[in-house]
Amino acid sequence: MDKLLITGGNRLEGDVRISGAKNSALPLLAATLLASTPITLSNVPHLQDVTTLIQLLGRMGVTVSINEKCDVEVNANTLSTPIAPYELVKTMRASIFVLGPLLARFGEAQVSLPGGCAIGSRPVDQHLKGLAALGAEITVEKGYVHARRHGRLQGARFVFDMVTVGGTENVLMAAALAEGRTILENAAREPEIVDLANMLTAMGAKIEGAGTDTIIIDGVESLSGCHYSVCPDRIETGSYLAAAAMTGGRVRATHTDPKPLDAVLLKFLEMGAKVQTGPDWIEVDMEGRRPRSVSFRTVAHPGFPTDMQAQFMAILAVAEGTGTIMETIFENRFMHVPELNRMGAGIQVDGHLAVVRGVEKLSGAPVMATDLRASMSLVLAALAAEGDTLIDRIYHIDRGYERVEEKLAQLGAKIRRVSNRGGA
Repeated sequence: MDKLLITGGNRLEGDVRISGAKNSALPLLAATLLASTPITLSNVPHLQDVTTLIQLLGRMGVTVSINEKCDVEVNANTLSTPIAPYELVKTMRASIFVLGPLLARFGEAQVSLPGGCAIGSRPVDQHLKGLAALGAEITVEKGYVHARRHGRLQGARFVFDMVTVGGTENVLMAAALAEGRTILENAAREPEIVDLANMLTAMGAKIEGAGTDTIIIDGVESLSGCHYSVCPDRIETGSYLAAAAMTGGRVRATHTDPKPLDAVLLKFLEMGAKVQTGPDWIEVDMEGRRPRSVSFRTVAHPGFPTDMQAQFMAILAVAEGTGTIMETIFENRFMHVPELNRMGAGIQVDGHLAVVRGVEKLSGAPVMATDLRASMSLVLAALAAEGDTLIDRIYHIDRGYERVEEKLAQLGAKIRRVSNRGGA
């Protein structure tokens, strides 16, 4: 099993190119099932979750090819079975995204209940309620969701019980082929939903209000193929900017979009960083200074994202003063705290509240990643720590960060991937 060995103490400096967003690429790949002609996706990140979803499409008989530019072409007309089996779905929650498109276009779907990061309950009941509101017949048996429709799905007004990104995306995709108008209320507002709506519109869908809490979809009879580029990864962007704050350095993230990161950039400014932005770049420069502590709570977009909480906790661990973090999205997303404390951090947790007392130096130690964003927090901590840190179970980081060790090495980090074939 691969591990990352990091020798801390280097100030990170330089430019880093941001990849396409994992959280956008996955629903976009699922949405290709809706098209009656092939779709080509560019700026697709090379990540384990993306590979898994491509394998899932292939298992269902869909034709997927990748050209020399690493564009992914998908032809769903060859689909032979609408079944998403457990052995593929168990590793990745995003497999549930195929449910809405399969149901809407092919009339039925059998999708195993999903797996993924162990960061708390993320039920799919909102996906199922939304699809049922469109007229789907849904049962759950032996760990599989069985969905059928009789005739076309029917447009409806549906109010989500809670804000859910995945649920909004799944019902949005199904509604694009429903008969009549669908109104989704209390919808999620994330940039990845806007990206999905933009691609569906390029395919011929009629959608208004994406990016607000009310999305209106006028269903069409069919959707066609298009060429579409995946939006930049805002969480990867924030993570590399966090590396600058962590090490007192200067990092410019290129090929990205500053607009979705307003809440994060405000916190960098509060920490004492110099922040500059352009049309497709963001630079954070600590000018050699230690960051100041800040406090925040995670909320749905456009507030501070839960996917940046762990990375900012790592920064607070070495910041001046004491900061507090209130996690309101997931109930089990402080699993990185014991590992950071092993490195000398001063973090106390009481339910959904973490109090982080900054220390001058962390110390390298063997640590273990527990989920995707927690793994990045350990990488950041290792970059600022004295000595060597060995991070185990880095398959988590490979799910969401493309070539992480290469990109950090380009910024001056002492980092390398090591294999332990002996199984320690």
